[in-house]
Amino acid sequence: MTEVSRRRLLTGSASVVGAGVLGGCDAPALSRLATPYDWSNGLTFAVQRWLLRRQPLAREFGPDAISAIFPTINTTDPDDPGYRTSKLVGFTDWKLPVTGLVERPAAFSLADLKAMPARTQITLHSCEQGWSAIAGWTGVPLAHLLAHVGLKPEARFIVIRSVDGWWDSYDLFDALHPQTILAYGMNGGDLPIAHGAPLRLRVERQLGYKSLKYLTRIEAVERVDGFGKGRGSMVAELGFPWYAGI
Repeated sequence: MTEVSRRRLLTGSASVVGAGVLGGCDAPALSRLATPYDWSNGLTFAVQRWLLRRQPLAREFGPDAISAIFPTINTTDPDDPGYRTSKLVGFTDWKLPVTGLVERPAAFSLADLKAMPARTQITLHSCEQGWSAIAGWTGVPLAHLLAHVGLKPEARFIVIRSVDGWWDSYDLFDALHPQTILAYGMNGGDLPIAHGAPLRLRVERQLGYKSLKYLTRIEAVERVDGFGKGRGSMVAELGFPWYAGI
């Protein structure tokens, strides 16, 4: 592991696993258990974390496996004035702020991100709506960006927001995984508008709804139960599990 030490990663995720096992929560650092379904989510989370404790990679494919059609769902062209203005100039004025529990808060342009070490991966996208497709993604590992700004010791989660109002959170176990990337390219070209340009998240070991499109902000935090309704993400507030491991 190059961007962060293995000890730093495991220290950050140990409390998360403990929350899933001991607290029975469907999201770490959350305390509300409403239904037996929440207990099952907590158990699933704990088992998945144990099975993935050595941080294996999700399966990657060759170029010939790329799907001819990759469906686009939900927002495909944000109706946001700032986004539309930025799109007209090829996102040259766009910046991604990285704030919160970091040593060196900063805002990164698309050019800044493209100048960083890149990773390309061809992976299977599994949608919660029942379909799947394979695509190639190119971008900077989130771990590299977080190392660049320097996570403070108390940081445990990464909260990410998108231009269409969606937000989600990720513990360090997933945020620092080598296949968790901030993608600006798809299938050898620029990331299309419909797929989240100028920048989207790829979290390859979770269902598609965790891979947010149209990113606008990244924040490192200690807890996530103070955001929204305390469920850890907007999609969890709609009844989906916070943890969507596959």
